[in-house]
Amino acid sequence: MKKFLAILMAALLLFSVTACSSSNEPAQPAEAGGEAEEQLTLAAGKLSVAISPDFAPMEFVDTSKSGQDQYVGFDVTLAKFIAEQMGCELVIEPMSFDACQAAVQTHSVDMSISGFSYTPERAENFNLSDYYYAGDNETEQTIIVLAENADKWTKAEDYSGKKVAAQSASLQYNLCTSQLPSDTEIVVYADLGTAVEALRSGIVDAVAVAYGNGEAIIANNSAVAMSGFEFEVSEEAENNVIMMTKGNDALLAKVNEILAIAYDNGYYGEWYAEAEALAGIDTAEEVSY
Repeated sequence: MKKFLAILMAALLLFSVTACSSSNEPAQPAEAGGEAEEQLTLAAGKLSVAISPDFAPMEFVDTSKSGQDQYVGFDVTLAKFIAEQMGCELVIEPMSFDACQAAVQTHSVDMSISGFSYTPERAENFNLSDYYYAGDNETEQTIIVLAENADKWTKAEDYSGKKVAAQSASLQYNLCTSQLPSDTEIVVYADLGTAVEALRSGIVDAVAVAYGNGEAIIANNSAVAMSGFEFEVSEEAENNVIMMTKGNDALLAKVNEILAIAYDNGYYGEWYAEAEALAGIDTAEEVSY
């Protein structure tokens, strides 16, 4: 009988992740002890996802829309797919990039899908999903500059004495501190929009970005161009991961199951092409959101 009850409880706990909870309580970590500490109780029928909507084509704001509909991009489409597969209503929680990570740690949201690259530090502090593949957005990490300086600063040493902006808590910040000269001044910004404005106004000389994001910025800012410089990036950092609370293994397993469905059906390429079209990088015959 005890063995039967244990199996039944485990099944019920798994169901709380597979289908959104009907509880009216906000998302909370389960009580410590036993299998329950691997679960997260989702708010009533909802999946809350933190994004930093300043990172086209991954996540950004469509100013022609309002409310939840204004948030678009590859990661938003992925979040919608995950919520649909889990039988949940998606609730996008917009915030700064570093705040996304804090929100996951404090259980303020169920997860964050915001163009995160894999890093050992993130793996140590969060549950990270299997990789998902968003076109060429993360395959290259680069630096953008004013168009007048395009192809002038193509080597790391060219940034000696320069001011280079990077988003706080980002892979690009880590790359700047590890690969640019020690006398490069790394200027940290909470959002990339402010960093680009700082570049345009001459406050900084350059901005470190993911390649796909750089394309989106340039498509909408004729005064900005690629520098011709590329950071050296490990293979494990060339794709993206979803960030969840450390120890929430049941939710992690469900998310990985859904990512496998998206991958097997070839959705990633379609979603990225649509996101590029919305961001003004490219055109697509049909946009699904």
